[in-house]
Amino acid sequence: MGPVCTTRQGEVRGRESADGIASFLGIPYAAPPFGPLRFRSPAPPRAWSGTRDATAHGPTPPKAPYAPPFDTLIPESTIPGEDCLNLNVWTPSPGPGARLPVMVWLYGGAFANGAASSSAYDGSAFARDGVVFVSLNYRVGTDGFLHLDGAPDNRGLLDQIAALEWVRDNIAAFGGDPDRVTLFGESAGALSIGVLLGEARARGLFHRAILQSGAAHHFLRPESARRISAHLAGQLAVEPTAEAFAAVPLDRLLAAQGELRGEIAARPDPALWGEAALNAMPFEPVTDGLRLPGPDCGVDLLVGSNREEYRLFLVPTERLHLLPEAKLRITAEAYGLDPDKALPVYRDARPGAVPGEIFDALVTDWFYRIPAVRLAESVPGSYMYEFARRSSAFGGRLGACHAGELAYVFDRLGDPVYAPMIGEDPARDVADAMHGAWVAFATTGDPGWPAYDRRSRATMIFDDVAPGVVEDLRGAERALWEGIR
Repeated sequence: MGPVCTTRQGEVRGRESADGIASFLGIPYAAPPFGPLRFRSPAPPRAWSGTRDATAHGPTPPKAPYAPPFDTLIPESTIPGEDCLNLNVWTPSPGPGARLPVMVWLYGGAFANGAASSSAYDGSAFARDGVVFVSLNYRVGTDGFLHLDGAPDNRGLLDQIAALEWVRDNIAAFGGDPDRVTLFGESAGALSIGVLLGEARARGLFHRAILQSGAAHHFLRPESARRISAHLAGQLAVEPTAEAFAAVPLDRLLAAQGELRGEIAARPDPALWGEAALNAMPFEPVTDGLRLPGPDCGVDLLVGSNREEYRLFLVPTERLHLLPEAKLRITAEAYGLDPDKALPVYRDARPGAVPGEIFDALVTDWFYRIPAVRLAESVPGSYMYEFARRSSAFGGRLGACHAGELAYVFDRLGDPVYAPMIGEDPARDVADAMHGAWVAFATTGDPGWPAYDRRSRATMIFDDVAPGVVEDLRGAERALWEGIR
């Protein structure tokens, strides 16, 4: 018989591993978001009698699969069923009284994909190191983020808040301290945190945050959100309302979502897509503008990015060495830079680089690094990092790409789902350093290096070639974006 913990909805029975880590999987934190609850704010979960089995992952939210070649590179799992607003807990000390630090994970996936049930997000290593780890499913795509008349915006974010409220109310029963919660996420998960930092309903639900490859700069303004929903509604020959979309068969809706993303990538016209024209993400938080949290946000921050983020989208698609100079110049201009002034700065640091390699550096800065810098600048005492350990995959060309740090953060270098991303020679010392820093930050608020400020701009580099703290990392390139992003 496995360990039993008591939540406000009822008892759950988990399982205990050979090394003493208890896991409780598939616990509902909200009611199934279907039927009359489709496209609504999350409703409270139903209570149950007896002891609920919590030894298997619950259903995953509806999503279209990743298109090749990303379907083999990015961890993903699909479990059918409507009770998809569920979470998982790993703990070294089930039962009240331990008051251990808590870490709550939000997956990435461009707000269109993701699942907490992937083995890539197994929380055993965090529990091994004295943390109560929680992962959760939240709605993505149309169900989570499409603007629809008659429905609240940002339903996926509302799911995340509901899960954090569940943690506040229940995590002590699993050995966690509800007053010491670190929210962390990657890509769309980190972008979610960037919005939640300014949400009144989320205030006090988490006390520290780690944002990996995402900050506060990616969102849709209401007018852009309306354009996108109108376009998708036109594809489906329905009105852009919650009632009309609820009547569309799910398989048809998911196929249309994939087609929509392809359309934006093929024709990135701001007149059609608004902000999504630049990042090709039609499903994003809807808000009226950039809101950096400021010094009174009440949350300790650790924020950063990977050195070669955009190689994930250039190398597997064989675009890295095919991208023309004209595309590089057009992109620099679209980002607000003067290509005649900015591109030589990027080239000076990369002698002999082809246009695709300069494009990677440019897009990595616009999409990930500079937003992270702005967030750290806005909250004094924040910590900054860069993941620079290059993967051996694709002949070493994949580099320190987007999502390349996940196996190191989760200390799961041996998980086969990560092998296509990290290659055959992962660096154990980098995993020890990065995972250890995340645990230290969640436990004490200090990851182990100086805080970031505008004078020193201290940044920890996670690498096995040149690790350590660097001041004003690539400062000449950073300076290009002053007043622009």
